[in-house]
Amino acid sequence: MSYAVSPHSKKTTWLNTSLYPHTSNFIQIDGYNMHYIDEGQGEVLVFVHGTPTWSFLYRKMIQQFSATHRCIAVDHLGFGLSDKPKDYNYTPEQLSKNLACFIDALQLKDITLVVHDFGGPIGLPYALQQAENIKQIVLFNTWLWETKSDKNAQQVNKILHSRLGNFLYLHTNFSPRVLLKKAFFKRKQLTKEIHQHYHRPFPNKSTRYGLLGIGKSLVGSSDWYGQMWNQIDRIRDKPFLIIWGLKDKFIKEEHLKKWENTLPKRQVVRLNCGHFPQEELPEQVNEALSLFLHEHNAKERCKKN
Repeated sequence: MSYAVSPHSKKTTWLNTSLYPHTSNFIQIDGYNMHYIDEGQGEVLVFVHGTPTWSFLYRKMIQQFSATHRCIAVDHLGFGLSDKPKDYNYTPEQLSKNLACFIDALQLKDITLVVHDFGGPIGLPYALQQAENIKQIVLFNTWLWETKSDKNAQQVNKILHSRLGNFLYLHTNFSPRVLLKKAFFKRKQLTKEIHQHYHRPFPNKSTRYGLLGIGKSLVGSSDWYGQMWNQIDRIRDKPFLIIWGLKDKFIKEEHLKKWENTLPKRQVVRLNCGHFPQEELPEQVNEALSLFLHEHNAKERCKKN
């Protein structure tokens, strides 16, 4: 895999810079331009999104924590402001390799890793492989274990592999237009303008293959998830903050319980919201992360003294 820092930029007339007041950067991964933001100085926070979102999901966290930390958020290839090639391997395995390549290119050290949704299977494999470079981990509604025995995942997988599923994803932009809306418990938080920032990155069929590809990986990559989960002991004793929307229709509370039963050094913040705590309850999310970072920085200072 090759990479190169790129001066490439795009005009996005639909992007409201008052909502997303960040400078765009691009890096070439295997010849494609991957977008990211890199703001602030200090200890490194790396934000990893899932589907159908992009770095826009983390904007309110970045706006707060870039005052004290270096905040970095990528848009995976196929998402957000990154290139969206039609014929690309949009699996978590590949996107995880891209993320590792990106972290290596920017020479990021002592990372606090923040993951959500498919961002778990994309970001956590890096933590498993480079555990010494991970300081702590923040989990939003996500997973990292086999899915082929999950009945709900099986149902979604069947639809995505049907003609109807392909039509909905490629011709109607079904994932950001419909599924994202259904994932909100506090629907008023998803204003028309904010919703536009999730579906406008995918204006036509040719830009939607990433959505379809990663969707098919929900079960298609099940064996790989299982392989990663079998290595969880490598990071089990890291400090974890789990921020969980209890009203999530897709990644439900039994997933949270599995994390709780696995991670001994976890703090859990349960929120009365859906799949996107970052959008529905941003103030509570920022407060939880602030307390977590402060507490663990204080512990480190005590150890040094």
